[in-house]
Order: sequence, then structure tokens, then C-alpha cells
Amino acid sequence: MPELSPRRRMLVLAICCMSLLIVSLDNTVLNVALPSLQKDLHASTSGLQWTIDAYTLVLASLLMLAGSTADRIGRKRVFMAGLIVFTAGSVLCSLAPNLQALVAFRMVQAVGGSMLNPVAMSIITNTFTDPRERARAIGAWGAVVGISMAAGPLVGGLLVDSVGWRSIFWINLPVGLAALLLTLRFVPESRAPRARRPDPVGQVLVIALFGSLTYAIIEAPSTAFTSIAPLAVVALAALAGLLLYAPRREEPLIDLRFFRSAPFSGATVIAISAFAALGGFLFLSTLYLQNVRGLTALEAGLWMLPMAVPTFVCAPLSGRLVGARGPRPSLLIAGCAMTASGVPFAAFEAETSNVTLFAGYVLFGIGFGFVNAPITHTAVSGMPRAQAGVAAAVASTSRQLGQTLGVAVLGSVLASGVGSSSYRETFVSAARPGWWILAACGFAVLALGAVTNGRWARGTAERTAARLETAEVRQAVGTGG
Repeated sequence: MPELSPRRRMLVLAICCMSLLIVSLDNTVLNVALPSLQKDLHASTSGLQWTIDAYTLVLASLLMLAGSTADRIGRKRVFMAGLIVFTAGSVLCSLAPNLQALVAFRMVQAVGGSMLNPVAMSIITNTFTDPRERARAIGAWGAVVGISMAAGPLVGGLLVDSVGWRSIFWINLPVGLAALLLTLRFVPESRAPRARRPDPVGQVLVIALFGSLTYAIIEAPSTAFTSIAPLAVVALAALAGLLLYAPRREEPLIDLRFFRSAPFSGATVIAISAFAALGGFLFLSTLYLQNVRGLTALEAGLWMLPMAVPTFVCAPLSGRLVGARGPRPSLLIAGCAMTASGVPFAAFEAETSNVTLFAGYVLFGIGFGFVNAPITHTAVSGMPRAQAGVAAAVASTSRQLGQTLGVAVLGSVLASGVGSSSYRETFVSAARPGWWILAACGFAVLALGAVTNGRWARGTAERTAARLETAEVRQAVGTGG
């Protein structure tokens, strides 16, 4: 990629942030619309889980393929294709006649979404080569998540109450088209110096692992154990297959050598934990506010602001802190705040009081605001620039897998506790185990943030990067590159 002027670099960052905005805004808006969608399409709790998890599951399964493909055939080209498919999928979702069609069209959306976030992060990584500038750019990128969380509930609530849940997908059309035109005009094309080869076997194993695991978790409360057990076997077999197959392939879909870096491995598990907490938090909160408290979608959106605003404020602060002090301080703050947000709900029924409900939302917003920048920074900063797309894709996959598992696990915990009773009567007690799981996710962020970012851990990152660069040189020499 040619060296760009500061103004052009900021424009590229803004365009990449537009893609993140429509993807993250879509999920936030959809959560607010769940109760309305539930009534209109006669959906069960598991049906609501699938409207979210069908998207995040496909996204998690294809992100690494999209990242490596973009490194191979061109990041701008793949990014533009993603904008087209995502925007078209959004239009299809707005026209869905039933729940099954909506789930299928959400999967189409996800195919496009898989080409956006990791590719955009790879573009940013290769555009901002100075570590401090890159950290600030990643902080701005993380702030977009805060913007979507702040605007999503309000915009979604207003649209759902005034027009209907279908209108929440319309907002992707103008943003997607604008981002497409701006990308065509201003984003330069870039590729990795040496293309990675496709890995169809690894891709099939990833899809089998994620799909069977998610299906088993979501359907467990309403399905006999004999029907779930084969899915668990498939998941274990797919995991074993990946662990045995990947080291034997020269260029696997998931390069297990990345995980020799303690910071990278820590960032991966932190991403899963943090986004599992986010997915579960949004899912439980939306159903509680509308189905238990009886609020409208707009009123529920207003109640989500105490969580959204701190996320928006803290994300850029976290980016600056990562640039100045490294990822550990941000992760410690995030872990403490997220743990503290879950405990009051789990132990003291915080949702039954306006004051404690407000405090829980603020704490979660602070924690989530601080967690995003160090995850991304750690994932890409310790890897060779030629591997930026794959490393960013692993980080993005971890986020989506976490969100998928959060909705699946906490939704199933809620469904098991509620049973055939009404949400209004049983929600608080049924959700209590879910809140404990959320607090445990926050503690995992805290513990791993402390352990995987010390001097010893940084040493493993340096050795891993050196080995990867040496392997890249040897492969290039061997292929005449």
C-alpha cells in the first residue's frame, strides 16, 4: 500500500468505521426489536436466539476465510463485495415473510458482514504503520461500537414503535451505499506480499465445530438429550480434527502458531468472554425491559443509554491508554467493571430497582468501552504485517463466537428457568444463573488481562513474531517469491 497523506489516512479510517457502524448498529437495533418481532412472527425464545445467532454464527465461521482471501486477492475488492452483499441482505431481511426466512436472510447478511470488519481492520493496520497512530485509530474504531450502542436503541425503538420492526433493516441501505461509493473512490488497493492458499478442509471443520456447538446449546432446553448428544460428538470431533490437521498444513485456515504468543491467546479468550457478556447482557436486558416491565421499544432504548454512553466515552480513552501504557491497564479496568456489573444482578436482583439497574448498566458500559481497543491492538500488533488480515480475522472471529455463545448459553438458561410460565412472573429468578455467568466472563477478562500482558508474555509474542517472519521468508524463498 502506498504511503498516504494524513488527511487521506483519516478518510480511509472514516470509511472503514462506516462498515463497522452498520454491522454493530444492526445487532444493537435488532435486540430492541426482539419483543416486537416475537409477537409478529410468533417466535419462541429459541427462535429469538436464532435471529441473532444465525448471523453471528455464519460471521464467526467465515471471518478467517474472508481475512485470508482479502490478503490474497485484494482488501479493497473484498471489502466492496462485503458492502454489496450486506446491504442486499438487509433489504431481504426487511421483506422476510416468516421467522425461517428472516433467519435465512440474516445468514446472507452475515456472508457480507464477514468481508467487512476483519478486512477493514487489515486496511487500517496497513494504513497506520506508526504504533501510536495505529492505537489511536483502533480507539476511534472502538468508539464506533459505542456510537452504535448509543444510537441503536434510540433509533431502533423509534423505528419499531412508529413504523415496525422491518424498518430497522432499512437504515443499512444509505450507509452501505455511501461507504461503497467512498471506498471505490478513496481506499487504495492492498494485498499481502505473498498470497495464502485456501484451506477448504479447515473451513469445513470450523463450520462443523461452531454450528454443532451453537445448535446443541440453543436447542438443549427443548430437545431430548439423545438428540443433542450427537451434536456434541460432532463438535468434539471437529475440534480434534482442527488440532490434528492444522499443524500438518503449510498454510492452514487457523494458524495455531499464533497461539504460542501469550498476549494473542489471552486476547482471543478475552474477546470470547467480553462479547459473550455483551450478547447475553443485551438479550436479557431487552426481554426484561419490554416483556417484564412492559416498556415500549423506545422506552427500552432510553433505558439502554446508561450502558451505551459510557461505552462511547470510554472507547477512545482506552485507545489512548493502550497507545501510552499498553493493553494491561485497559483490560484491568474492563474486567473489574464488567464483573462488578454482573454481581448485583446475580446476587441482589439489581434489575428490580431503578437505581441498581442504572448502576449495573453504567458499570457494564464502562467495562465494554475499555475492552475493545486492547483486544484488537494485541491481536495485530505482535504479528508480521503480512499476517495482519488473518490475525485481525481471528480476533473478529473470537468476538462473534463469544456473542454467539453468550446469546445461546444465557438464552438457554433463561428458557430453562422460565419454562411454560410468563416472563413477568419468573424472569428475575430464571435469569440469575445467567447473570453469574456474565460476572464470570468479566472476571476472566480481569484475570487474563493481568496474566497475559506481563514481561514474560511479551517475550512469547516477540518469539512468535520472529518465528512467523522466518517461516514467511523460507516459504517465499521456497516458492521463488
